[in-house]
Amino acid sequence: EGNICGTNISFETGKKMARINLATNETYKNQKGEKITETCWHNLVLWGKSADIAERYLEKGSEIAIEGKLTSRSYTGKDGEKKYITEIVVNDFLMFCKKG
Repeated sequence: EGNICGTNISFETGKKMARINLATNETYKNQKGEKITETCWHNLVLWGKSADIAERYLEKGSEIAIEGKLTSRSYTGKDGEKKYITEIVVNDFLMFCKKG
């Protein structure tokens, strides 16, 4: 469960794809009793109908829960260096409504 931080909708081989940055926060107290919040960033990939729903309804700050598969891949960057990326390919997600 986390908050949407950005979206990028594109098309690949005729099928809609969305790339979304998701932030999750973990809060705990350290040994001194101070409240510490750590933010982790996750790269999400959605395909087809899920990408379409994300494009229509998700915006920065939207709260969602996801179900998916963790994947890793590599590619060669413009600088010729091999780059590695870990993504979550989303199978399903649940949007939470904000109380207002």
